[in-house]
Amino acid sequence: MNENWGDGTRAVHAGLPAPHPGAPLLPGPVFAAPYHLAGYPPGGPDGTADAYARNSNPTLGRYEEALGQLERGDAVVFASGMAAVSAVLLDTLVPGDVLVLPSDGYYVTRVLAREVLGARGVEVREVPTTGPYSAELLAGARLVLLETPANPGLDVCDLAAVIPAARAAGALVGVDNTTATPLGQRPLDFGADFSISSDTKAMTGHGDLLLGHVAVTDPALLERLRAWRTRTGGLPGPFETWLAHRSLGTVDLRLTRQAANALALADLLADRREVTDLRYPGRPGDPAHATASRQMRRFGGVLSFTLPSAEAVDRFVAASALMVSATSFGGLHTTVDRRAQWGGDVVPAGFVRLSAGCEDTVDLLADLATALDALGPTPR
Repeated sequence: MNENWGDGTRAVHAGLPAPHPGAPLLPGPVFAAPYHLAGYPPGGPDGTADAYARNSNPTLGRYEEALGQLERGDAVVFASGMAAVSAVLLDTLVPGDVLVLPSDGYYVTRVLAREVLGARGVEVREVPTTGPYSAELLAGARLVLLETPANPGLDVCDLAAVIPAARAAGALVGVDNTTATPLGQRPLDFGADFSISSDTKAMTGHGDLLLGHVAVTDPALLERLRAWRTRTGGLPGPFETWLAHRSLGTVDLRLTRQAANALALADLLADRREVTDLRYPGRPGDPAHATASRQMRRFGGVLSFTLPSAEAVDRFVAASALMVSATSFGGLHTTVDRRAQWGGDVVPAGFVRLSAGCEDTVDLLADLATALDALGPTPR
């Protein structure tokens, strides 16, 4: 792939085979469990042929190649984002190891760390996304897992500062890059060992797939991840993988519209009395804007804010014609998620994570204003 190509060109052409007359641009999914071995040991004479689908599949390989080209590394695809996170945590850490992870990151990752790894003798140290990542905190760490922007609060970790400090302490570093995507920031460029993503969200972007991946630059880590997936069986099916690869061609277009919508919505929300605690790293004045501007190539479509109560959020959604109540984010449709209902995040009852979709900006702004007006006057 030409290193000078832009994001849109790279996304459209990533992982595609060389043109061949009569062949489709993106070959269809291959449905097979075993493959012909033609008298050779599994893997073929040169170790590259597909032998059994739990090990490899040509559809999976094309999608992994595409992701690797966007991440500037090598990618291993898993059946979900949590399967990708689990592969990194469970294959890296053993009893007696130390894990450092964000106290305000994705709550299921924290549950996995506390209830599974902690119960098996791994010391879990939690720290806010913004730190401080002191020498004492990092001392003895085997793995430092970062998440930036953090989900759902959207604080931003300074990768250029934290990754070298963690590496100097002898730790491996993983970055949950789900909110940003590799088009928004590339953790491997900052020296991270693992770039982790839930492709369920913006990477596939249509709200119809569960998928995840881990990207690395170290061949030894790549082989460990592949071996972990083979032994545990956490790989997606060929049709889901093919759909993900097909969706990848529009990721630049989708992210561009989502980011523009998110900024416009954030600007409107900033002027409304009903709204407090507005966060969007792409907006000047946001506490994370300076750091985000240094390390992010685009700011994404997710923002957060707080309405006066859970009941206010319900009225807000009911008054909207375009925004729907749904969890997850990064899809074509603008969604509202009242995070307190799930119980995993320390947020107010009226805290909202809003994922801007691909609707026309002017329509979304009018709809947002209507939904806020339905809340009635806010006391001064």
